[in-house]
Amino acid sequence: MKDEEVRIVSLIPSATEILAILGLTDAIVGRSHECDYPAEIHNRPICTQARLNTNASSGEINQQLNKFIQSALSIYQVKTDVLEELQPTHILTQDQCDVCAVSFGEVEKAVATLTKSSPKIISLQPNLLQDVWADIEKIANIFGVDSLQVLENLEARVQIIARRTKGLRETEKLPTVACIEWIEPLMAAANWIPELVTQAGGQPLFTMTGQPSPNLSWETLVASNPDVVIFMPCGFDLQRTRQETELITHLPEWKNLHATQTGRVYITDGNAYFNRPGPRLADSIEILAEILHPEIFAYGYKQKAWEIL
Repeated sequence: MKDEEVRIVSLIPSATEILAILGLTDAIVGRSHECDYPAEIHNRPICTQARLNTNASSGEINQQLNKFIQSALSIYQVKTDVLEELQPTHILTQDQCDVCAVSFGEVEKAVATLTKSSPKIISLQPNLLQDVWADIEKIANIFGVDSLQVLENLEARVQIIARRTKGLRETEKLPTVACIEWIEPLMAAANWIPELVTQAGGQPLFTMTGQPSPNLSWETLVASNPDVVIFMPCGFDLQRTRQETELITHLPEWKNLHATQTGRVYITDGNAYFNRPGPRLADSIEILAEILHPEIFAYGYKQKAWEIL
């Protein structure tokens, strides 16, 4: 398929990053309000908007989300006038989480109103790391580009870490790791995150690989007394994450946690890395490896993608 025949609108950041790593950036004619990487796509028209205040605290955002859910309203809105003008041939979206991005159903409704084009909707629904690699291959096949080298490079980066931590798994007690995806209410990170933690040489707590992120009570977190706590809130960068963690680090039991006493509590840029099921999950494993085993791994992400709290 020739690039000049293709006009892609990507409505989810991970899909935008997949398109970019496959060399299809020039074919992207529109993006979601959350698509911010790579920098070359910043000048593309924005085709969605959030109906909630994303600058609010995690607790306030959760309250807004519950109101939308109870009212059966979509959290995100598709700008059909922009889509009409762009006349895309393809729209990439997701059908995994209605909170993370515009839903498949909303995209279908928007496309049904278009008169100038009838774009093909491509929906992604990854739950595991292998699903993400499969999505890269799927998108490459749809647009007629080669994904072999891209996938080999990404998988090689993961395997380097897995091989180097294999010896640790056989000879040492690996640190127990609590990955926190949301602050108020407290939620543990799931889907592909436990898999990444395991590959990076840790024991993930609370979650099952490939399952939705569960709510986590404060009492459960305290009782588990993890060796390592890593905050990776969905949609928050380092600065926002540092602000939000103050909600629980001031609680009296916090100072008694093993992770707190040993200085093994970390904040990360969850928005750019862990919560985007795209190519930068390879970076995410490297970040985890650097955090969990600094005596072995030093990729240079510290102070850029993660910090000690």
